[in-house]
Amino acid sequence: MDNLTNLFGIETLHLEKGVGNNPLEWAIENVSIIDEVLNTRGALLVRGLGYIDSPNFAKILSTLFGSELLEYTYRSTPRTTIEKNVYTATEYHSSETISQHNENAYANSWPLRIGFLCVEKARKMGNTPLSDSRIAYQRIPKEIREEFERKKLMYVRNYSNIDLPWTEVFQTHEKNAVEIYCKQNNIHCEWTEAGLRTKQVGLASIAHPISKEMLWFNQAHLFHVSSLEKELEEGLIALLGEENIPRNAYFADGSRIDASALDEIRRVYDTTKVSFDWQNNDLLLLDNMLFTHGREPFEGERKVLVGMARNYQPD
Repeated sequence: MDNLTNLFGIETLHLEKGVGNNPLEWAIENVSIIDEVLNTRGALLVRGLGYIDSPNFAKILSTLFGSELLEYTYRSTPRTTIEKNVYTATEYHSSETISQHNENAYANSWPLRIGFLCVEKARKMGNTPLSDSRIAYQRIPKEIREEFERKKLMYVRNYSNIDLPWTEVFQTHEKNAVEIYCKQNNIHCEWTEAGLRTKQVGLASIAHPISKEMLWFNQAHLFHVSSLEKELEEGLIALLGEENIPRNAYFADGSRIDASALDEIRRVYDTTKVSFDWQNNDLLLLDNMLFTHGREPFEGERKVLVGMARNYQPD
């Protein structure tokens, strides 16, 4: 791929003038090349494509990823559906930072591929930082890594209007449908006076199914209450009690995770992430296991679309 360069630490394909005038045709012609890049390098930014509307974005991703796009189920963030299985990026307030994460790493299955389309870049900031999960695994202190791997993780969620209600997370108003989903996906669920509580055990790290490289792959640093501003953390616990706060992470046996270990994991992500300035019509393609993504705060309007494919559930 002659036009592949490294921009700010991200593999970037600059299409020659005219090549990207028909983005779907370009995708069809380059499926195998793009797949190889993602399998080995993990991330690719494509520049020089012409205007892409949401239906064509879905077709391009389905073509490049070799499968139909996935529905966003068992949700953890608010999004708007734009097209079938095409969504806005997480709709947190523009002042908020979204930490590095692999999509759905808190679940027992997740997309192997994820793609982003910049429809409208922010007036200022609003970048999507990336971090290599292989490097994170290597740089997290051995004693932390081994403790997390040995003990595994448990994600606890209480669904309410403080965070996301269960009707939005599970995309249903039927309690029975929630119970069936949880049973099928090894999620413990219980109905409480406040609504619904779920608990799910997950791994701290995993080998990539193709490259076999070890990856740091979990969302403990996001779910844990220490991810909140200290004042908000203390206020929620005082108001609701620790067992009822919207999200938290523990070791699988229910014991607490030392916040200092999670701070170290966040530090590793912060010191290894790379970033680029979005341009309108940029297409960012990721192997969702090899690379994490996040979001910087921003000013002005910003519109980035997201699609996911190739559901993977380890044995």
